[in-house]
Amino acid sequence: MQKIRNIAVIAHVDHGKTTLVDGLLEQSGTYGSHEQHDERAMDSNALEKERGITILSKNTAVRYKDYKINIIDTPGHADFGGEVERVLKMVDGVLVLVDAYEGVMPQTKFVVKKMLALGKKPIVVINKIDKPSADPERVVDEMFDLFAAMDATDDQLDFPVIYAAARDGIAKLNMSDPDGGFECIFETILSMIPEPEGSAENPLQAQVFTLDYDNYVGKIGISRIFNGRIKKGDNVKLAKADGEMINGKITKLIGFHGLNRMEINEAEAGDIVAIAGMETVNVGDTVCDPLKPVALDPMHVEEPTLTVVFSVNDSPLAGQEGKHITSNKIRERLESEMQTNVAMNFATVGEGKFKVSGRGELQITVLAENMRREGFEFGISRPEVIVKEIEGVKCEPFEHLVIDVPETLSGTVIERLGKRKAEMKSMVPMGQGFQRIEFEIPARGLIGFRGMFLTDTKGEGVMNHSFLEFRPYSGKVESRQYGALISMENGTALAYSLFNLQERGGIFIKPQDKVYEGMIIGEHSRSNDLAVNPIKGKAQSNVRSSGADEAIKLVPPRDMNLEKALEWIEDDELLEVTPISVRIRKRLLTEAERKRFSR
Repeated sequence: MQKIRNIAVIAHVDHGKTTLVDGLLEQSGTYGSHEQHDERAMDSNALEKERGITILSKNTAVRYKDYKINIIDTPGHADFGGEVERVLKMVDGVLVLVDAYEGVMPQTKFVVKKMLALGKKPIVVINKIDKPSADPERVVDEMFDLFAAMDATDDQLDFPVIYAAARDGIAKLNMSDPDGGFECIFETILSMIPEPEGSAENPLQAQVFTLDYDNYVGKIGISRIFNGRIKKGDNVKLAKADGEMINGKITKLIGFHGLNRMEINEAEAGDIVAIAGMETVNVGDTVCDPLKPVALDPMHVEEPTLTVVFSVNDSPLAGQEGKHITSNKIRERLESEMQTNVAMNFATVGEGKFKVSGRGELQITVLAENMRREGFEFGISRPEVIVKEIEGVKCEPFEHLVIDVPETLSGTVIERLGKRKAEMKSMVPMGQGFQRIEFEIPARGLIGFRGMFLTDTKGEGVMNHSFLEFRPYSGKVESRQYGALISMENGTALAYSLFNLQERGGIFIKPQDKVYEGMIIGEHSRSNDLAVNPIKGKAQSNVRSSGADEAIKLVPPRDMNLEKALEWIEDDELLEVTPISVRIRKRLLTEAERKRFSR
């Protein structure tokens, strides 16, 4: 029996999970002396590298002394909370990271609640102790209060604390100790995290917790073996969540070490491996012994709270920049996404229209951003929350919102949130002139709020939110206050006309951009929509006059990336997404159609 420990690293976004895993890989000697590796090596996909966030949970394994430690790096955003919940079922203990200044944040509460409910053993790591404003003692007290408030057992409350600066590879058991390496983390894992239960002698039981896809071997199920042994070439039974049993064969067994995956011939209880060969495999399925099939409890996957409609791009500029533009291509791409992403689902709702449901705006914009990079062109509608009926009452999702703002600006933000049906729950000073305010708010109230919030707090505010529960519908919520500037012509935008339009509001386009009738080129400074002509040039006359051609000074256009634009649009508007551009347009392009529809 090999000596194994299985741990997950959980924390709020940006508290240093992936950086800590980097340090564990580095200091366990997993990398050879000749190997080159990047910072945050676990964030392997291009979007994760750019945004500096983890989107998909990933697993790795390190050797320390004669132990194998399987480590799972998890995402910190609430939109990917489903991933964290599934991963926790696969491990025997958890490293809970907390920033030494920020302390307990909404996602910390969310992941700690899940972890305690599953009875896992925590090790608390107070990270970023090198920050000038760090206050590790306060944060340890906050964590103890949080555990106590969430009904932790006595064993869980007796958690070990490690103080670390993961970026510099420093860790120690007491703040007064001299800086050391990560040995104390490894030793704490070996002594505090229980051995995996289950025996290699029992019939096989392995549960799939993440999916991967490979063009050569098809669907891959990354699974934890709870009992028994598994060999390459074995015949097995796949127990589905609905009780159906499917016969299958293991064509490939893959093990993990560092950033590498290698083919192995067999594995036994306690280990985490990837299994290929079954096309129908899904998250939560049990791979079991064909002679004594015993299924494990199926997993609860959190349900989506937001929907958007992906549609075929039908604007006058369609097909000029992307290579995949038909509804069949969009459907195929969405189907392949659903094969590995269990937290999302989609349905066809009309000719070339697909309703995609997910956990939040971030999850949907990540999918859209990946699709545009692959050469797709499509339209996206404004996000809508999923409203459902519970015991005859119309209910909508509510979020727990935490904001950190400079004290002088908190009034504006509280007033703004009040109009969006938010209820203030607490307000505490954070030191250095900042306040932390907590709210409970309908998820609808958060759509389009981020842009205003950044403006109101002069870019200094920080907001975080996580899903609370479904509650009775709370009535109308205030949305965008300003109207749109809509192009009334097709053509190319000119500096002369944009210069004259600047005083009407903020402009989204620059000279020489292509525009068409019904495309939104800016935000009006008043609440109504205004049709304007951005392609009008200066009339030429044959009379010379000194000083007539004053230099045209243009304010730089407002940068509307995919996320900002999706938050900005209203119900009668669409986002046109192509590999090169993100344009905002009205659903009905001509003024006459819009007037007829408004009647």
